[in-house]
Amino acid sequence: MNRFILAAVMITCLAFLSACDQGGGQHTGEKAEPETSSASAAENIVDSKPVYGGRYTEPTLAEPMCLISALSSDSASHEVASKIFVSALKYNKDIELVPYAAESFEVLEGGKLLKFKLREDIRWTDGEPLTAEDVEFTYNMMIDPKTPTAYAGDFKNIKEFKRTGKYTFEVRYDKIFARSLITWASDILPKHILEGEDLNTTKYRRNPVGAGPYKLKEWIPGRRLILEANEDYFEGRPYIDELVYRVIPDISTQFLELKSGSLDSMGLTPQQYLFQTKGGNWDRNFQKFKYLSFSYSYLGFNMESPFFKDLRVRRAINYAIDKEEIVKGVLFGLGYPAMGPYKPGTWVYNDKLKPYGYHPEKAKALLKEAGWVDTDGDGILDRDGKPFSFSVIINQGNSLRIKSATIIQNRLRDVGIEVKIRTVEWAAFLKEFIDTGRFDATILGWNILQDPDIYSVWHSSKAVPGGLNFIKYKNDELDELLDKGRSTLDQSDRKVIYDRVQEIMHEEQPYCFLYVPMALPIYSSRIQGLKVEPAGLGYNADWWWIPTQLQKKPSLQQ
Repeated sequence: MNRFILAAVMITCLAFLSACDQGGGQHTGEKAEPETSSASAAENIVDSKPVYGGRYTEPTLAEPMCLISALSSDSASHEVASKIFVSALKYNKDIELVPYAAESFEVLEGGKLLKFKLREDIRWTDGEPLTAEDVEFTYNMMIDPKTPTAYAGDFKNIKEFKRTGKYTFEVRYDKIFARSLITWASDILPKHILEGEDLNTTKYRRNPVGAGPYKLKEWIPGRRLILEANEDYFEGRPYIDELVYRVIPDISTQFLELKSGSLDSMGLTPQQYLFQTKGGNWDRNFQKFKYLSFSYSYLGFNMESPFFKDLRVRRAINYAIDKEEIVKGVLFGLGYPAMGPYKPGTWVYNDKLKPYGYHPEKAKALLKEAGWVDTDGDGILDRDGKPFSFSVIINQGNSLRIKSATIIQNRLRDVGIEVKIRTVEWAAFLKEFIDTGRFDATILGWNILQDPDIYSVWHSSKAVPGGLNFIKYKNDELDELLDKGRSTLDQSDRKVIYDRVQEIMHEEQPYCFLYVPMALPIYSSRIQGLKVEPAGLGYNADWWWIPTQLQKKPSLQQ
């Protein structure tokens, strides 16, 4: 369910590593239309109103690293944690920030002072009340330099946090901070549980105590996680009894499980969407959706690698890669070439930039200018006796990235660069390579969130072990712009700032931006209550329901 829920993810962090491209969880900013509108998996459904019960099963390519979202940067962790914890604010169906754990809030002094009143009926799943002390604890934890988090930046912009009552608090900023309200759409953590715990080793990383619609029932490493409905959830018990996240690190296997009825949803590949899910049982038993996702995939260069320190080399690689070929060959046309870190058609997107295009001769000329020539006639460029041969690491199970890497490998071979492709299991991919900087290049994706602030991914202060700027890109002008962008509220002023941000990235090419894919989610027709709104399909996911006669019973196989 959570794979297709943007709002829950949007409120958690600026951006996070995504293990897959096929999920439909990104907000589109536009209305998604169902590709097929089937009546139901069973034509004679008796229940016409929501009923309680049933089990919903979805796949995840990678196992969560940690169920305390502030301590993880992987999408699997955030997806599950978003059902366990609550935040002061959240996004509604129209992508507007509204009260959630907060009963009300005020924006005063031009945005420099925020006042919050929490609801008094929220309880952690162990029965303890959620209060302003928990919010204060979360704030202090996030600004503590010993906390292993990539998301401290928003909280460090706060000048003063003051708890003004058991259920009230106020936050003061010394200057305008564009993400001030978004900060309070982050998970609130329980003081009475985590105070004094070593956040690197605490058992609550895998056994959290939350106050959200669901709570953890079971976690079998490498196999599945099961969440059960929180009977005491302050917005009302969710209709579906259990959410099951099955760890299936291969999309083809996921598809077979979907087809057999063992899964209720997944993100389809373009090939599956176009050619393998039409007619017969597919039209009767499933409902498909298609819309341009708020995400992009990229080839990221390790800026500390001797191969990629030279700007001419990075530009040459961009010229050598045919992005249209990737969109057609990998996405079957269901997507667009990417130009930068924002979605085409949104207000922040810089449509004045011109694509590099596919020009292998320009690539060869730039490589020669940078000193890379084939001195021994083996077809591979070399410099100072070292061949231009590097590895691209990719997480296992992601067919789109593997296919993209193969196309890139072939095109770069045409200009004299040898590319080796290495796939790595997700947990090892993050811990042993991405977090430590032990890679030449990687193909990954980012979800693009509602606010254009990309400080956490691109500011040089985040180019540290475990930071989201794991390619170690540093640019003084970019740093200044990112600082300015998050302290400016006027959209027209921000437009100027972020247009220049995109110009710098276009000129410097720290990433070779590859494509913006279509989100292609598919759901079993037994899942009722899906509604398409600007926020996507999942803003009301807690109120989806399953007709009584279609409810699955728990089994060891699931």
